[in-house]
Amino acid sequence: MLERYFLRPATIDQVQASWIADAIEQYVAWLTERGYAARNVHSRVPILRHFGEFARARGATTWVQLPPHVGPFVESWLGAREGGRANPEGRRRFANEVRGPIEQMLRLVVPGFAGSGRPHRTQEPFAVQAPAFFAYLRQERGLRDNSLLHYRHHLIRFEAYLLRIGLTELSALSPAVLGAFVAERSRRLGRTSLRNLCGVVRVFLRYLHRERVVPKDLGAAVESPQAYRLATLPRSIPWDAVRQMLECVDRRTAVGKRDYATLFPRVHRVFTHLKTWLWGTHRGVSGQHLPHYLDEFVFRFNRRRTPMAAFQSLLGLTGQHGPTTYNGLRVLSQPDR
Repeated sequence: MLERYFLRPATIDQVQASWIADAIEQYVAWLTERGYAARNVHSRVPILRHFGEFARARGATTWVQLPPHVGPFVESWLGAREGGRANPEGRRRFANEVRGPIEQMLRLVVPGFAGSGRPHRTQEPFAVQAPAFFAYLRQERGLRDNSLLHYRHHLIRFEAYLLRIGLTELSALSPAVLGAFVAERSRRLGRTSLRNLCGVVRVFLRYLHRERVVPKDLGAAVESPQAYRLATLPRSIPWDAVRQMLECVDRRTAVGKRDYATLFPRVHRVFTHLKTWLWGTHRGVSGQHLPHYLDEFVFRFNRRRTPMAAFQSLLGLTGQHGPTTYNGLRVLSQPDR
C-alpha cells in the first residue's frame, strides 16, 4: 500500500523499519478506503513514524502502551516546529493537525481507545420526536450519505439549542424561537453556511408539519439574514481622517486650492471604482483577504494610464519572487503577523 503513495524506496524503507509499521500500513489502507487524497497520506505518515520513534524512546514496547505518549509528543512537535507561534487559535489548529492522525491510527489498532475528540453520537438528532426523518431524506428525497451528514450536523445544533432553552416538545416551536436560534448561529457561521442551516431547518419543519408533529408549517418563519458581499467596505471616512487628509493639502498654491475643492469627489470616485471592480471581477470578496484585493486594486489604479509599465513591473516581480500559496495568504492575513 505504501508503494502507491511513495516513489522513493528510501522513504518506504524508513516507514517499514519502524516498529509500528504494521499500524501505519493499516491506517494508510483505512485512508485509501475512505477516499482521502494522496496529500493527506504524504503529510500524515511522517508524523506517525516520528511518533513511533518518540514513544519507543520513552519506553513503549507495544501498541497498547502508545496512548499515554500522544500528549507529550504533540507538545514536543509543536515546540520544535511552531516557530514561536503566539496566536492561540493557530497553535490549537496546528496541534489538532498533529494529534488527529495519531489518534485515528490508535483507534484502529488499540482496542477501546477513544482519543481526545468529542464523543461520537450513535443516535440521530430528534430520534424520538421524528424517528423517520432521515429515512424520508434518503428514500423519498433521494439524498446521498454526504448530504445526510450535512443535515445531521445542523440538526444536532438545533436539538442542543432547544434542550438548552428548555423546549422539549416540538409542538411548542414558534417563529421567535426559530429566529433566536438562527441569530445565535449567525455569530459563528459565514453567509453560505448560515444559508445552508436555514435550508435544513426549513425542510425539517415542513416534514414535522406533514407528520402532524407541529400544528402549522413554520418553514416560512426561517429566513436567511441578508448579507451583502461588499458590506465590509467602508461607506464613509471618519471626520478625523477627513481633517488629516485636508491638512495635507497646501492651499497657498493654485494647485492646492484645486485639490482641496475636488478632493471629496475624487475619493468618492475611487471608492466607486473599487466596489465596481470587486463586484464585476471577483463577485465579492471575504473580509479575511480584503487587504490583498485592495493592494491589487491600488496597483492597477496607480498604473491605469501606463499598462505597459504595469506589465513590466509584474514581470520583474515574478522573476524576483516565488509563487504565493493559499496558506501563505492566510498567514499574511492574520492581524498579529
